[in-house]
Amino acid sequence: MTTDSPFRISHSSASEARQAAREFHAGVDQPDMTTVIFFCSSDYDLDALADELNRLFGSVPLIGCTTAGEIGSAGYRTQSLSGVSFSAGAGAVVAGCLPDLEHFEAARGQTFVQELLQQLDKHVTKNSRAFALLLIDGLSVREEPVVRVLQGSLGSIHLCGGSAGDDLKFASTKVFHDGAFRENSAVLLLVSTPLPIRIFKTQHFISENERLVVTDADAENRIVKEINGLPAAEEYARVLGISVEDLTPDHFAATPVVVVLDGTDYVRSIQKVNPDGTLTFFCAIEDGIVLRVAHCGDIYANLEETFDNLRGEIGQPALTLGCDCILRNLEITQKHLKDKVGELFQRHNTVGFSTYGEQFGGVHINQTFTGIAIGCAPEDKHD
Repeated sequence: MTTDSPFRISHSSASEARQAAREFHAGVDQPDMTTVIFFCSSDYDLDALADELNRLFGSVPLIGCTTAGEIGSAGYRTQSLSGVSFSAGAGAVVAGCLPDLEHFEAARGQTFVQELLQQLDKHVTKNSRAFALLLIDGLSVREEPVVRVLQGSLGSIHLCGGSAGDDLKFASTKVFHDGAFRENSAVLLLVSTPLPIRIFKTQHFISENERLVVTDADAENRIVKEINGLPAAEEYARVLGISVEDLTPDHFAATPVVVVLDGTDYVRSIQKVNPDGTLTFFCAIEDGIVLRVAHCGDIYANLEETFDNLRGEIGQPALTLGCDCILRNLEITQKHLKDKVGELFQRHNTVGFSTYGEQFGGVHINQTFTGIAIGCAPEDKHD
């Protein structure tokens, strides 16, 4: 990252919350800070972390979330704190919190977005470009309606984001806004910048032909009870050629199921096998959906190609905000690629986290890497 960049990236692997906050602050502190975004392990004492971050950053707005892994200047890590600060040179930044997702209604989401857009409009210049970043409680089971309404209200401003995690405990996932960690909430960040931007998503799966029809599902809770008229876990395990007892998250990562929409594969990731033989998913699922088992391609080559394309479009990114599915993290770990992928992230100034789901446009998706790449110079230099 160049010294005149409006972004400062930092990463602390300190195990004690206040020490991690101090190391993080030292790394991102810069003159004229307008916003700080951070991602943290849920294993920290979150009350102590919030208290120390608030003390250190004072009136600088902070947004963030708990994770299932962190990406930052130290690469690809767990049990850490990563993030980035924006200075005024990055453009205008506004953020708001949408609480009580359990009772989310479209009208409230539309009003929420309109109020943020009115704030942003005061700072928009002729040559500015805008994007939206969403951080949302990953156990709220409300991502689909929320992201659909928010993207519809944002119009031409493209949204991407990630669902907060809790290191695979599946107990409590939180977003941070206005000085506190919050459940059952979402934070939306809108940025208007003079710098070139690209919103992207990538995945590395190829679907097979065998059909898995969801014949009994609890759509509200994303639970599949039966596939092809048989117990869901049993049928999924049969297709994989293993027993139900041997099913692990590593299998969900390596052989996910996908739904084909308009010729494109969209992963519907499995979160866990339940004691009653049902399957809980990270994403929307309902009766009648036809699924296919997919097998992974080369995850590193796919990431490398993605960054090559981004560099070709906007030059070397000054910052890449990335949301990477936890099941990709597990696959990368299983294949001993974590250091190699971490170095690739470092080279492209990537800051982000391992998610319980990703958002892209108006869709909640799984097992993808989505993000926003921000270039170093005015876009006309790369046209």
